Amino acid sequence: MKIKKAIIPIAGKGTRFLPATKEIAKEIIPIINVPMIHYIVKEAVEAGIEQIIFVTASGKYAVEDYFDRNQELEAFLEKNNKLKELELIKEIGSMVSVTSVRQKEQLGLGHAVLMAKDMIGYEPFAVILGDDIVVNDVPAIKQLMDVSVAHNGASVIGVMEVPKEDTKKYGIVKGEFINNTTLKMTGMVEKPNPEDAPTNLATPGRYILTREIFDILENIPRGAGNEYQLTDAINVLCRNKTVMAHKFIGERFDTGSVPGYLDATIDFALKDPATREHLIEAVKKRFNKYGITL
Repeated sequence: MKIKKAIIPIAGKGTRFLPATKEIAKEIIPIINVPMIHYIVKEAVEAGIEQIIFVTASGKYAVEDYFDRNQELEAFLEKNNKLKELELIKEIGSMVSVTSVRQKEQLGLGHAVLMAKDMIGYEPFAVILGDDIVVNDVPAIKQLMDVSVAHNGASVIGVMEVPKEDTKKYGIVKGEFINNTTLKMTGMVEKPNPEDAPTNLATPGRYILTREIFDILENIPRGAGNEYQLTDAINVLCRNKTVMAHKFIGERFDTGSVPGYLDATIDFALKDPATREHLIEAVKKRFNKYGITL
């Protein structure tokens, strides 16, 4: 079955970006001049997703507004003959169908996914975290879709290799490889110490899931942090259904953290001919200013 819907949880408080996130949604913070959430939605759209379901909280209205039409701005741009900008703004406002559901309590990723149950219906769906950008010609979520199709519609968890010492930062999958990039999962461990980690394959925020996950989420107890963990639900799913993990191809930026945000900003600026030379010269100038040598 074609996957048409994606859940994007954006209800987090964005505390790593305070004080900016006191008044604005973290997902709207731009990488140069494009909000981080734009790259997440663009990945979904390029993979064939037709409907985005944002799981939101108070203060996130700007994310929904960003993907809506702005008739006043469009009229202003047209009146001032800013046709290139007008085309860009119109494209953003029509790139995908967007709906939202409010997560009134911050009770974990599993709880956030469950909030979208009624909007998903009985079809498989994608989950893409709102602050993890993956850059690749073939969208990361599309790579997982293809693996799901190859395994009769199985759930698929996107994974990446991390240094062993970093396993304590992620959910880590376990299972048996069926080829160089895909394994059949037997379960997941949430943020294990390096000595206890079954693999070094971490889950940075790309999932293809089937309807069964909702029934599990409705019945699991609270887990780590006294929250409803998606990891716990996937562990139950592994016992009853085929669940695959797949090492997607692409460069991942954790833009939910300040270091990851800086990495993405520098990388995107260097890739863009319009900003590359300015960035290089600006960095050279400031290295000299502060006596920094490499």
